[in-house]
Amino acid sequence: MKSKKHCNIPIFIPQLACPHQCVFCNQEKISATFSVPKPNEIAAIIDDYLETIPNNKEINIAFFGGSFTGIPRNEMIAYLEAAYEYVKDGKVQGIRLSTKPDYITDDILDILEKYGVTSIELGAQSTNNKVLLKSGRGHKFDAIEKAANLIRKRDFELGLQMMLGLPYDTLELAIQTAKDIVRLGADTTRIYPTVVVKGTVLEKMYERGDYKVFSLDEAILWSKEVLKIFNAASIKVLRVGLHPSEELELGKSLVAGPIHPSFKEMVLTALWGDILYEKLEKKGHSIVSVSSKQLNYAIGYKGKNRNDLKMKGFDINFVVDSFLKDFELNVCYN
Repeated sequence: MKSKKHCNIPIFIPQLACPHQCVFCNQEKISATFSVPKPNEIAAIIDDYLETIPNNKEINIAFFGGSFTGIPRNEMIAYLEAAYEYVKDGKVQGIRLSTKPDYITDDILDILEKYGVTSIELGAQSTNNKVLLKSGRGHKFDAIEKAANLIRKRDFELGLQMMLGLPYDTLELAIQTAKDIVRLGADTTRIYPTVVVKGTVLEKMYERGDYKVFSLDEAILWSKEVLKIFNAASIKVLRVGLHPSEELELGKSLVAGPIHPSFKEMVLTALWGDILYEKLEKKGHSIVSVSSKQLNYAIGYKGKNRNDLKMKGFDINFVVDSFLKDFELNVCYN
């Protein structure tokens, strides 16, 4: 019996709780949300989504965009109460939320448990103290570690998001962040390359020449390397790259940075390129079997891996093997 596919009902609350602003952050631009829904408006938002979601989906209500647990407590509970009605009725299976690590305490977790929260995503971004300082996060790595440990003691799913290319960041530091996320016991993660958005401190740093923006190729390389670490640890990667939107376009809110509608495909293409070059032993014709979900990535974005390998003397016919797991392959030489 196949498990149900997951579906989130997103409710964005940009900057509702942040007393200060990180150098990269303008949540209203990033989420394309310019007004914050009130607790008494939540039911209408959920109802509208439920009308469009098929019955075979596992549905969660997701509070994203701000630091949810930093909201004044009465207001946070009002949001949770509105969402929890749908959990009690069985219309949704749980509630997800994202927040900053320094807004997690045992008292807060007691409230989240009471109102049906099943998953907590922490915006870790980096585990390097200098990167955190330069990025204006307002806390050090010990806050991330403490929050993760508190969450792991309970029956929550733990997500730890990371950002690549923040001020002072390097590939080596990003790899260490990924390893720390594994060590802290994350169930899920998201990988976001840093982009420069209008109205942020990072925009001023970029204009002054104090911040060098990622190229698309650099973002793909870094993402590929940290993705390898998460795959090896069986951590579920919920997203690779920012979700493109009409607002996040050059000439609108995007000043500079590696946003591309096929960013994830490009990263997985690069990852599969490494796998293929490592596993292929003989040039000439061969048949490479991969899982159905990975077939397009193995062939590559716009056929990149197949074409590059052919130029190097590898003539590959890619086929599907339903018994193979993600990132596994079999090679048959003719």
